Amino acid sequence: MAFREALRRGSDFFMKRDIVNQTIERVTKRLHDEAIPYAVIGGMALAAHGYVRFTDDVDILTTIEGLDAIHQRLVGRGFVPAFQGARKALRDTTTGVKVEFITAGEYPGDGKPKAVSFPDPRGSAVEIEGYNVISLPKLIELKLASGLTAPHRLRDLADVQDLIVALKLPGELAEELDQSVRPEYIRIWEASRSGS
Repeated sequence: MAFREALRRGSDFFMKRDIVNQTIERVTKRLHDEAIPYAVIGGMALAAHGYVRFTDDVDILTTIEGLDAIHQRLVGRGFVPAFQGARKALRDTTTGVKVEFITAGEYPGDGKPKAVSFPDPRGSAVEIEGYNVISLPKLIELKLASGLTAPHRLRDLADVQDLIVALKLPGELAEELDQSVRPEYIRIWEASRSGS
């Protein structure tokens, strides 16, 4: 991508007038209208909580039953599988943006069983500007578990650091996290403070 194009896309993203923001609006409206449980996760959840970084897709947490309903009610009606046989990746037919679905009970990072798993969105989402978004402590917990168990997911640890700095999060937030990730939160929090 050329430099000027990257600047334009970045500007559009931060001003919420790009295709990713259009896609999140379209998919969450459909999920709401169809009464399918969901919570926004990933990069768009970071933005909802106050730390904006560019992302090119939409990540949604749902239930196994919710994923079934998504295939019954959304596929062929504005969304199509992102590739042949795709079950958890759809593409918005208007914008071309990919929407990835994670189901409650899956494990972040390497996908192997661990103390932290993706929760049921019905009990872990907060409403932010009309969207159901994963709560901030749960988002941090999932990103820590992901970054700690999957070397290719180091961006998740950096996201936690960026959240701590941007939102001036307290060290005491560690008490709201699963004990398996608390030491990493405290390590990142202390490192963030020493750099300020």
